[in-house]
Amino acid sequence: MFTLPEQFSAATKANIDAQLAMFSAFTTKAIESVEKVIELNLNAAKSTFEESNAAVKQLSLAKDPQEFFSLTAAHAQPSADKAVAYARHLATITAGVQAELTKTTEAHVADTNRKVVAFVEEISKNAPAGSENAIAMLKSAIGNANAGYDQFNKTTKQAVETLEANLNTAVNQISQAATKATPRAKKA
Repeated sequence: MFTLPEQFSAATKANIDAQLAMFSAFTTKAIESVEKVIELNLNAAKSTFEESNAAVKQLSLAKDPQEFFSLTAAHAQPSADKAVAYARHLATITAGVQAELTKTTEAHVADTNRKVVAFVEEISKNAPAGSENAIAMLKSAIGNANAGYDQFNKTTKQAVETLEANLNTAVNQISQAATKATPRAKKA
């Protein structure tokens, strides 16, 4: 049979270990996502640079204004398509990171809750007479904290879903605008 200070010390150590593990997981996911964004940006910059050089060479060889504008229009749609693809890829990276962080957080919270409830149950078994009200208040506080976390988690998920929907809407509108602008540019 453990004494209360030993139980509390063990629970505190386990909680600190769990928080360090969660922080480590968050850090790893953050670094992975930064690497993905850097790779995406480097590829986009390299591609843009190469395509811009080729376009400038083509435009400099134009024999008249009509050919110049025709070449400009020919480059507009692929550039718009690449910007849309870039935005979608970035949104995919962001959504993936958010999902991983949510999964890690949910697992950590569930594990911590399980440990806290077990700890409170163990304390209540060995609690002296007359401490029932204090234990009931502690259990109520844990229940309220869990309810608050659940509400926060739901609100966060809704916010992320709204952000993703808005981003997809913006990407689709940019794509449609680029598609409409390309034929007009070819006519010029």
